[in-house]
Amino acid sequence: MDTTNQSPEEVYSVWALPSDPARGRLCRLMAELRAALGGPAFEPHVTVVGAIRLRRSAAVEALRAAAGGVRPYTARVVGDRDGFYRCGCLLLEPTPEVMEASDHCCGHFGYERPIPYVPHVSLIYGDRTEEQEAAAMRKVQELDEDIRELQFEISEVALYKTDPDDVESWELVEACNLRQVK
Repeated sequence: MDTTNQSPEEVYSVWALPSDPARGRLCRLMAELRAALGGPAFEPHVTVVGAIRLRRSAAVEALRAAAGGVRPYTARVVGDRDGFYRCGCLLLEPTPEVMEASDHCCGHFGYERPIPYVPHVSLIYGDRTEEQEAAAMRKVQELDEDIRELQFEISEVALYKTDPDDVESWELVEACNLRQVK
């Protein structure tokens, strides 16, 4: 008897994964920030579909279907005066490709955003005061002064199990290479 369709609903998210060398650069930056400021470890990613409660089989099926309609695209850090780094993350330029990839995937998951989509790469998680946030921003600049010029290809989307109360438990369920999807 196949019990996958009877699995309990769990929280999943869809992430766009930065390709190398940006992934390695982000991993190093994130590790140094954690060493200096604390916080849990997690993979560098751009959230495409936020936390949604589904059965594993339905989530995997939705990921595969969604990936079929997304082609590799470029993501770029925003370097405007409003700040490229906010609340522990690098803001990304909301290009049509970035926004359409998220909209497309959200449609396959039946996900309705509670707030407008702001594409970003989180570097560190945790509650911080405004002063601590400013110190974190200075630390990012100190560790990687060219981070404002970062751009990278997104050629893979992944389904992660993402318990919002336990970042350390997040786990990869399945990844789809956008170049191989037909």
